[in-house]
Amino acid sequence: MSPTGSGPGLQPLETLYLAADLEAGSRRGAPMPPELVALHGGPFSLPLRPDRPTIVANFVATLDGVVALDGKGVTGGGEISGFSKEDRFQMGLLRALADVVLVAAGTVRAAPTHEWTPRRVARPQAPLLEAWRAGLGLAPQPTTVIVTGSGRLDPAHPGLSAPDVPVVVATSPSGADRLARRPFGEWVRIEAVGLGEAVDSGDLLALLRQLEARIVVCEGGPHLFAQLLAAGLVDELFLSLAPQLVGRAPEHPRLALVEGLTFGPEQAPWGTLGSVQRAGELLLLRFRFA
Repeated sequence: MSPTGSGPGLQPLETLYLAADLEAGSRRGAPMPPELVALHGGPFSLPLRPDRPTIVANFVATLDGVVALDGKGVTGGGEISGFSKEDRFQMGLLRALADVVLVAAGTVRAAPTHEWTPRRVARPQAPLLEAWRAGLGLAPQPTTVIVTGSGRLDPAHPGLSAPDVPVVVATSPSGADRLARRPFGEWVRIEAVGLGEAVDSGDLLALLRQLEARIVVCEGGPHLFAQLLAAGLVDELFLSLAPQLVGRAPEHPRLALVEGLTFGPEQAPWGTLGSVQRAGELLLLRFRFA
């Protein structure tokens, strides 16, 4: 058994707290296959905003706020969660409801074998997740949107090379020039947004609107999450809290949940608790910021 309590098979999540209004309003999720309802410990849905795409973030962190052990994101979620099947299952649920899975190029480079689809993180439940998407009228796979100012991406990366997974790369004009010289598949679309060398949140939001995305799941990294948070674009945060303490030191920098900016007491975003679930010793927290 792992430190987080995940045994040989996936265990149903235990719900410790559920806000009374969590399922209120316009939402996506029903009908949900009963097998998924049982594993999740109840129904699961995400809100649909009328004015812009709903953006939810998903991270796993240690008790002291670390999301990657090596400072570059290479040793990240799996090592932090103790390779929890339940944490991966929740990630699969989120991806299954998403029109877009949003990641920064650093996250892509740090996960050289990954693909940002439900099937990649929850293989045993993949048929159920695919049936759920189909029943909701969604595309077979969510579109992967990769944010990169430099355009430094490898066309052979599994996250860019599966023909059935649409990919949109949001980049700068110079990044688009670099990417245009690389042999990407026809399912990969390069979009130059903005005028500078970086992709700002306003340009990114405009692209997500253009893609007609209703639900966007951001999986990092911490710099992209911070950018969205500062712009007031994060509606919900799913944070899996692993019961380990790993520390930091100048000679061993480690990424925290929010990187690249700080908030003062008057500007710091405050969330409201939506739900608390348990998988062994791992806590799966859901916060609302909208």
